[in-house]
Amino acid sequence: MDLTFYQIIAPVIAVIAVVYAWSLVSRKKKTMWEGILWTLFWGLVASLAMFPNLMNWVSAVTGIKDRENAVFITFFGVLFFIVFYLVMRLEEMEQRQTRIVRKIALRDSGLDEEDSE
Repeated sequence: MDLTFYQIIAPVIAVIAVVYAWSLVSRKKKTMWEGILWTLFWGLVASLAMFPNLMNWVSAVTGIKDRENAVFITFFGVLFFIVFYLVMRLEEMEQRQTRIVRKIALRDSGLDEEDSE
C-alpha cells in the first residue's frame, strides 16, 4: 500500500488532538463526554485517512451511490451534531450566568439566605 502525505499527517494530527483533549479532561477543563466525542471525531478522521475505502462501505450502508456524496452527507451530519452540542452548552452557560446574577443581586440587596441565619 502506497501511503500519501495526507495518510501520514492526518493520523498524526488526530493522535495529537486526542491526547490534548484527554489532557484537558484529566485537568477537569473538559468533561468526559467532550473527551469521548473528540476521540470519536478524530478517530473517524484518522480512519478515513488511512482507509479511504471505508467510504465505499458507508455509501453502501446509507444507499448513497457516490463516495463523495457519502462523505458530504456524513460530515454534514457530524457538523449538525456539533452545532446541536454547542447550542446545548450555550444554554447551559446562560442558565449558569442567570443563577450567578441572581445570587449577586440577592447578596447586594441583603436578602441572601446566608445572612438570614
